[in-house]
Amino acid sequence: MNFRKGKGREDPEINLIPFIDVLLVILIFLMVSTTYSKFTELQITLPTADAEQAKDKLQQIDVTIDAKGNYTVNREPVSFRDVAGLADALQNAAKAANGGKAPAQTPVVVVNADQFAMHQMVIHVMEAARLAGYEKLTFAAQAGGSK
Repeated sequence: MNFRKGKGREDPEINLIPFIDVLLVILIFLMVSTTYSKFTELQITLPTADAEQAKDKLQQIDVTIDAKGNYTVNREPVSFRDVAGLADALQNAAKAANGGKAPAQTPVVVVNADQFAMHQMVIHVMEAARLAGYEKLTFAAQAGGSK
């Protein structure tokens, strides 16, 4: 075996021009056949919610109790003599809000009590609502007031 480099041999050459030509043809094919867009749109169906609207607005009677023991029904002061008198005041407030006639629906009695009001005063309102035939009661507390 002869491992010596011969004098007549030249180093092999690699010609890159045909390789570049093939790459340019592939690149031109891809550019022509591909469509590009800046933004893609997604078809999204968003969920919707439909709630039935209340047919009639509920009538509300506001009863306020302050720390001094005073009652007001729909911003009208009521002198408390007994539970039956307070029940009459609730019924009169419901009729006044309904145009002088008895309400078609049972109104909601909302009791707004001062934080320093006695619990017995709230119980009087609950008994008066029961006597007036109003079963729906809601309670709210007011912060503040004086002892």
